[in-house]
Amino acid sequence: MGNKYILEVCAFNIQSCIVAEQVGAQRIELCDNPKEGGTTPSYGTIQRVKEKVSIALYPIIRPRAGDFLYNEDEFAIMRKDIEVCKQLGCEGISTGIQLKDSSIDTERMKRMVEWAYPMGVTCHKVFDITPEPFAALEALIDCGCERILTSGLKATAVEGMDMLAKLIAASEGRIIIMPGGGVRANNISILAEKTGAKEFHTSARVIVPSVPGADSAGLGNIYIADENELKAILSHMH
Repeated sequence: MGNKYILEVCAFNIQSCIVAEQVGAQRIELCDNPKEGGTTPSYGTIQRVKEKVSIALYPIIRPRAGDFLYNEDEFAIMRKDIEVCKQLGCEGISTGIQLKDSSIDTERMKRMVEWAYPMGVTCHKVFDITPEPFAALEALIDCGCERILTSGLKATAVEGMDMLAKLIAASEGRIIIMPGGGVRANNISILAEKTGAKEFHTSARVIVPSVPGADSAGLGNIYIADENELKAILSHMH
């Protein structure tokens, strides 16, 4: 694979991080709670991942499930979690915050970029619920974010291809637009071709069979990045 494209793997545990690095992905978005769309991983998880993998690590800063409208206490938690990521040597974070009308809370986003510095900041899929995507794009550029993770305001990146292409054109190289949402080996080539994107985001996750009794106890599933799927995605990125 050439240097033209970058693959970020959304990992929900340390096992997935190790797989991501082994197959040749360049960056990890580290999350907890896959069923809730990802929340901030623990200090211990971030620390151990930093010890085990050397590719770029961007933990998600999201204190809870649900919307991205946070009160003062939640915002204070986010600040502390950003400081932890910095202390542990992370290369960046993935985060996002909105106002009541679902537009980007630019004032607070700016503050998070400042707190994170010199780490990079990806704005996550809070972007996909903004009422005015092109205004949000400009706002996030002004805030100093380095990239936006988006499926083009649709459920999947393939459905959002037209919007992704328009956002990439409008960005004029000032911010990276990273398609995510249903990115797989069977659609990455068309996504690259139709959107012009250079970075892509996937979890490529599969459920790991659990020990007897865990399912019936309602303990939830273990999701791990599928090594073969990641290899297949990377093989199409050349």
